[in-house]
Amino acid sequence: MTDAPNVYFAPPLHKRILYALIVFILQKLVIGPATALRRLREARNPPETYPTLIRVYNSRRHLPLRIFFPKSYDRSAPRASALVVSLNYAKAPANPFPGQTADIVALFDAVLADAELLPHIDLSRVGMMGFSAGGTLALTAAATPAVRGRLTAGVVPVYPIVDFSIPRPEKAKTRRYKPALGGVRGATEDSLNGIAPAFGWAYLPDGQDLRDPRLSPSFNDRKDFPRRIWFVGCELDVLGHETWRMACRFAGKREPAMDEPIGQQDLADEGARGAIIVEGDERFAWEVKDEEGEVKWLCVADAAHGFDSAEMMGADEETVQDGLMKRDKLITMTGKWLFA
Repeated sequence: MTDAPNVYFAPPLHKRILYALIVFILQKLVIGPATALRRLREARNPPETYPTLIRVYNSRRHLPLRIFFPKSYDRSAPRASALVVSLNYAKAPANPFPGQTADIVALFDAVLADAELLPHIDLSRVGMMGFSAGGTLALTAAATPAVRGRLTAGVVPVYPIVDFSIPRPEKAKTRRYKPALGGVRGATEDSLNGIAPAFGWAYLPDGQDLRDPRLSPSFNDRKDFPRRIWFVGCELDVLGHETWRMACRFAGKREPAMDEPIGQQDLADEGARGAIIVEGDERFAWEVKDEEGEVKWLCVADAAHGFDSAEMMGADEETVQDGLMKRDKLITMTGKWLFA
């Protein structure tokens, strides 16, 4: 970025080449082959989590969707069982901003117009959840008129990017660093900050206003979103603080200052595996209901960005197991909140 405030400008040529190489390696040599291998194994020996259907819609024929009917699914039963549709989007840099939100909106509309799926969808309880970039897209899609009113159950963004205008060094100061945790979680530098410039180059057009609400959802108003929002951030994540601030503003609470790091320095439950603080401390959890709807906040204690998929990122065993336990707890909590 240059000195122009709140505007993204493409980096010099040598950095663009470096970023292109990083993105190519991640997409084509790491994520792509790993995903293909996993799907090949699943096709040969389908696990319980294998999709029930794989659907392709005319509006985005290059973006197949995975659709899951859990064995316990029963729309008439008072459980959180739900039809799950994994919305897809074309990746940057081939599909930069705002193309990915457009993909999500188009496919969301296609799913709710699918005559075969509609009998299994309760339109009074439609929710959207996303992680990381998916959390950002859940918010930006939810803020569009085509989606907003149809997310009747609410939207749950998990460790999203909500403000692209905050400089990376400033974001780095807002997260917690806990060397006592050891392993990946005990790092004294945030790994996300290291690759953020490459992701920014891939996604952001030259000259892009970083405060555009379609890009940075924190610059939207509360009324632009569905009535129910549950923001989930991570204590050991450079993105957690901005999500916390957005949640507080929407709920009418005091916004934490940039020199007020997220969470606490102490370990949750003395570092017990899978510990989540859900009550008794508003830094970690609260919920506000008013005439505009509901705003809920959860800071996942002692957890870093991507805690739910730490194994895929080569994390140590303690980080992996802690993340899996917290993932399962979060899924249960989310189901109860969205569909109870």
